[in-house]
Amino acid sequence: MSSTALAVRLFLSSAGESNDAVIVGDIRSADLTGDTRRSILIPCGTDPRPTSYEVAPGRYVVSATLPSGLVLTEDAVAEAGRETVVDFVMTDSPYETHSWQYLMGNIEPESVYRSAASVPLAESVASRSMVAPVAGPDGALPETPFPDTTPLATWIGDAPPPHRSFASMLALDNDAVALGRFVAAGQPRVLAAPDVAGESVTPLYRFGPDGPVGAPGPPPGQRQFLVVEAGEAARLVTLPLPWGPYEVEVLVNLRQSPTGSAVAVTVRDPVCGAGLAYMAQGALDTAARLFTDVEGMLYSKAQNPLAAAAGAYVLIGTDHSGAQTYWDPWLERLADGFPWLADGAILRAVRLLRRVSGGGRQGASASPAAARERGRELARAALIEAFDRGVPYYTLGLAWLVEGLSAFPDDPECARRLDEVRRLSWLADMREPFLILDLRQRSA
Repeated sequence: MSSTALAVRLFLSSAGESNDAVIVGDIRSADLTGDTRRSILIPCGTDPRPTSYEVAPGRYVVSATLPSGLVLTEDAVAEAGRETVVDFVMTDSPYETHSWQYLMGNIEPESVYRSAASVPLAESVASRSMVAPVAGPDGALPETPFPDTTPLATWIGDAPPPHRSFASMLALDNDAVALGRFVAAGQPRVLAAPDVAGESVTPLYRFGPDGPVGAPGPPPGQRQFLVVEAGEAARLVTLPLPWGPYEVEVLVNLRQSPTGSAVAVTVRDPVCGAGLAYMAQGALDTAARLFTDVEGMLYSKAQNPLAAAAGAYVLIGTDHSGAQTYWDPWLERLADGFPWLADGAILRAVRLLRRVSGGGRQGASASPAAARERGRELARAALIEAFDRGVPYYTLGLAWLVEGLSAFPDDPECARRLDEVRRLSWLADMREPFLILDLRQRSA
C-alpha cells in the first residue's frame, strides 16, 4: 500500500537560469488529529522537484517561511495512500532576473513595484533606497517618478590588509570615496551597468570567483569590495568571494521600497543561500536547518571557509549548554587555518567567553576558577587578533566583536579597539548578512 504524504515545493519565475534554493517551513494538522512536521525543507526553483513528507490522512496547513520573514500558507488534504502535491508560487518578481532577490525579500512583488500609489515606509535609513525622497506628513513617499540618478559601481579586486583595517575604514573621506586607499595590484574598476531592460532603477551586479561576471580582468586578491555611489550616497559592500563555484549578487535599490535594504548581497548557493538571510534576520534556529555540514565546508576538496564561518555563527548562536561539543575543533581549524579571516578569530573568542560563562571546562586537570581565567585570557587574545585582522565579512561578526570586547572594560587594549569597532558599527546596515558600510552617514 502506498504511503500517505504531502509533497511540497515553491515555484519561482523562470529567467533561463537556475534559481534553485531551499527554504524552511512547517506542516501542521488543521483538525488537530494528524501529524505535525516542523522545520521541513522546501525546494524552490523554476521547476523544483517536490520533497515528500509522510503524514497521517487528514487536513493540513503547510507554511513556508521566507528569508524576509514573510510566511506563506497553503491548505492541503492528505488522502490515504496518496501523495498530495502542495505548490507555493512566487512568480510575481518585477523582473525575472531578480527572482532570487525576490525570494530573499530584497525586492517587492511586481504589483507593488509598478504601482503608482504611495507606499508608507518605516522611518528608517535601512528601509529606503539610496536616493529615496523624504516622507510627507502622512508618512508616505511618492512612488513616482523614479530617480534620475545612475549608480556608479566600482569593484575593488584586491584590498590589502592595511586598507581593510578598522582605522582605514573610519578614515575614509567624508566627501568622496577614497578608492585609491584600497588599491593593491592594478586600479579599481568601474563596472558597466547591467544591460537588462528595466534594471536601471534596481540594477543587479553579479560576481564569480574571479570577480565581475562577464568582465574578465587580472586575478582578484584575497579580499574584494564594491563601492556603490548614487547621488550623495555611498556604500562600501563586502563581497563574500570566493564562495565555491557560486555567484554572488549585489542588488542596488535606487527607488522607494517597502522591503529590503538600499544595497543587498546574496549568495546563489542552493543549499545555504537562504540560510544566510535567515541568519541576518536573527532566525538562527531556522538557519541551522540549512547549515548541516560545517565540517564538510572546512575539510572538503572544494574548501569554503566563508560558508563554514556562517555555519559556525549558527552553531554558536544556537548552543546554550556551554559544554564541549564535537564541533569545537572545527572552530580552531577555522581560526588557525585562515589567518586572513577575522570572523574565525571572532568565533573562537565568543565561543570561549560563552563556555566560560556557561561553566565549560578548558582543561580536564584545571580547577574551575583557573579554567575560567584561562578561558578569558584565550578569548581576549582572540578578540585582539580578530580586530588586528581587519573588518569581518559578516555583520553578525561585527556585533559579536563589540560584545566580546565589552567583556573587558578595564583593559586598555580592548577598550581602544572597542571604540573603533563601535564607531564602525554605527555605519553598518545591521539587516544584511555581509558587512555594508554607509560611508557618508557621518551624523550617525
